[in-house]
Amino acid sequence: MAAEIISGTEIAAQIREELKGKVKELKERKGTTPGLVMVRVGEDPASVSYVSAKSKASEEIGIYSETIVFPEDTTEEVLLAKVEELDKDPKFHGILVQLPLPKHINADKVLNAIDPRKDVDGFHPVNVGKLLIGEPYFMPCTPHGVQELLVRSGNSPEGKHVVICGRSNIVGKPLMAILVQKKKGANATVTVCHTGTKDLASVTKNADIVVAAMGSPKAITADMVKDGAVVIDVGVNRIPDETKKSGFRLVGDSDFDAIKEKAKAITPVPGGVGPMTVTMLMANTVRAAEMHSA
Repeated sequence: MAAEIISGTEIAAQIREELKGKVKELKERKGTTPGLVMVRVGEDPASVSYVSAKSKASEEIGIYSETIVFPEDTTEEVLLAKVEELDKDPKFHGILVQLPLPKHINADKVLNAIDPRKDVDGFHPVNVGKLLIGEPYFMPCTPHGVQELLVRSGNSPEGKHVVICGRSNIVGKPLMAILVQKKKGANATVTVCHTGTKDLASVTKNADIVVAAMGSPKAITADMVKDGAVVIDVGVNRIPDETKKSGFRLVGDSDFDAIKEKAKAITPVPGGVGPMTVTMLMANTVRAAEMHSA
């Protein structure tokens, strides 16, 4: 029996409808319009595309958004001064500095300059610490999106063994911190695997839920997953494909076609975790506005 396909596009659309209602209420009851400012340095094509998607999503939900673009050769001092200015600007409840930044700018220094209450990406050390103790202002967008996909598709991680493949600060570690909490929609037994894990397959085969976040195409194969497992694929990899106009196609970190024959449920790439990331950023911006106007 083929797996249920968990559509991130559909679940993201549900959440956006809920957010529209919250934005309407904030405007009517508090006179507050949630505001998001995005800062981009240079013209990296992926960054341009991401910021444009975030801007479009803001408009759809009713969030006021602005994009500030600096040239590639902007100094770290100029960028830090701008972040400091935005920290104090009351019309913005969320500040996002699009990564990657040019090599001459220390990204950690810039992210640490953002007011933790406006850090809608959830990367500030204060927010990372609050996440670990279970009291976050904001949860990082991609891991929070993974949790929402699981819960809303009827595959709650509660009481399950979740194996996360990948230990990045953006996905693996924060997802572990989210799912291990003694809370509804979490409460999982979590194992984190990485390049130092010996015999990865022996660990993933015991998982009720496998999260593939290694950044390596089709790294999780069908023989590494037990029958009836749920597979959440966070990876986005370009592989050559001469049948496509672009010359490539997108695949995840799991072998989707083979795994869908034995898994209970799986996310596709594209159309799985991707749409959730932008939507959770919108949710964090609305939450920041709610906290500000409480």
